[in-house]
Formats: sequence, structure tokens, C-alpha cells
Amino acid sequence: EVQLVESGGGLVQPGGSLRLSCSASGFTFRSFAMTWVRQAPGEGLEWVSSISNLGKQTFYADSMKGRFTVSRDNAKNTLYLQLNSLKPEDTAMYYCAGGKGPVVTGLRLADYDYWGQGTQVTVSS
Repeated sequence: EVQLVESGGGLVQPGGSLRLSCSASGFTFRSFAMTWVRQAPGEGLEWVSSISNLGKQTFYADSMKGRFTVSRDNAKNTLYLQLNSLKPEDTAMYYCAGGKGPVVTGLRLADYDYWGQGTQVTVSS
């Protein structure tokens, strides 16, 4: 059974940090590029960041550059997203998704084979 399970979300004050994890099972993780997307309350999906299957290439939405860092550990079948300098507008459900191939980015949903259930990040004082 294929699973992507996110964790690490929570309530954090503005300026704070969180580290999200996405644990993968049931498929060959190293063969899949991985992506983080988010959805704020009442809003559509927003692409956050992507990483190539071997972790050599990373991609970020402009508003996340310099604050968020994506990484992966293929030995542990785990994807990460380090969130720093968090702002209230970062409040959202964060999802990980996997797309077969070396590089998959963006929000074309057909490019993604697997999705997690999400982890909530709330930035508030």
C-alpha cells in the first residue's frame, strides 16, 4: 500500500520555525520527485517547493525563497520542509506529493501519482 504521511505541523508564533516531514512507503521513493503544496483556509492549492528524485535540484515559489528549505533522505524514504521566519500568511494545510521521474514541479495535478493527507501549520501570536 502506497502511503505518504506528513507530520511536524503545529501552532507557532510569527518569526518561528517548524520542520515538516513526509514519510513514504509502498513505492520506490528515490524514483520520484517530491513536492510540497499548501492550501490556506478558503483558498486554492499553492505550490511551495519541489526537489528532484536524487535531491540535487530544488525549486521554490518566490515567496518562500530564503525562508523555506526542502530536502530529502532517500535512505529513510523521507522528505522534509524546513520553515523559518514564519508569517501568519503561511498558515495552511501542507501536503506532500510524489511524481514519477527526476524532476516534477508546479501544480499540474496529473503530474503527481501520490499525495499525503496533510499537516496543519498555524502561525499566530
